[in-house]
Amino acid sequence: MNLIIQAIHDIPAVHLERIAGLATATRIEQITAHVYRLRETKPHDAIATFCHDHQLDYGFVRPNQHLSDFGLVVMDMDSTLISIECIDEIADMYHLKPQIAAITESAMRGEIDFAESLHRRVALLEGLDEGALQRVYDERLKLNPGAEAMLIALKQHGIKTLLVSGGFVFFTERLKQRLGLDYAHSNTLEIVNGKLTGKVLGKIIDAQAKADWLVHTRDELELRSEQVIAMGDGANDLKMMTQAGISIAYHAKPVVRSQASYAFNFVGLDGLVNLFG
Repeated sequence: MNLIIQAIHDIPAVHLERIAGLATATRIEQITAHVYRLRETKPHDAIATFCHDHQLDYGFVRPNQHLSDFGLVVMDMDSTLISIECIDEIADMYHLKPQIAAITESAMRGEIDFAESLHRRVALLEGLDEGALQRVYDERLKLNPGAEAMLIALKQHGIKTLLVSGGFVFFTERLKQRLGLDYAHSNTLEIVNGKLTGKVLGKIIDAQAKADWLVHTRDELELRSEQVIAMGDGANDLKMMTQAGISIAYHAKPVVRSQASYAFNFVGLDGLVNLFG
């Protein structure tokens, strides 16, 4: 196995040599300014702690495994592809952010059912002007670091992209068009006379629905599970992540990091490209 070490800062040679020693690497290769490949390594229990202490992300990758081996990348939206939780920012327009953010955090940690949490949060938005959605998109929505570089690389390799979110169609459809994503599925807020009613239309996109859309799209593309990568940050992403050959916890909650194939705690989304080259 090769060991990929990456960071958002220069990595001191002494740190690389320490990791190489733990992993019994035969060679250290620099890929980019902040990415290194350690050849012919073996796992060691101390690597995870050392990397975390020095703000390094790491991943063991088969020497013959490349980005071109994959055919589909499935992404969560809030706090994964983008840096915000849209519903929290909508709530902020209505001075309800603390109440809604607390419910969001509880759901992300897996403490309450997602569908219940969504209904409770959306109910608090009743009466909000629909213009708040556009304001959030225009003023607050930002892609997470490395998103555009990752998407460019995926397109270059002909890899399809699916954005599947417990958030809202208003945002996923705009991102789909803006970024050239292939598929997008999320929840629809009910709006009557220009006001949010506090209700969600149709079936809720919850953890199981995310997993179902991954499987549906994978089968439609005639791909195997090992050709699919799923990325997420909260407990609501775990079911879809188990359906993918590779799962990546992006700046995620502990429950997600513990179950993912890889965890990006420090680097941006382009860490995916660095991992598989």
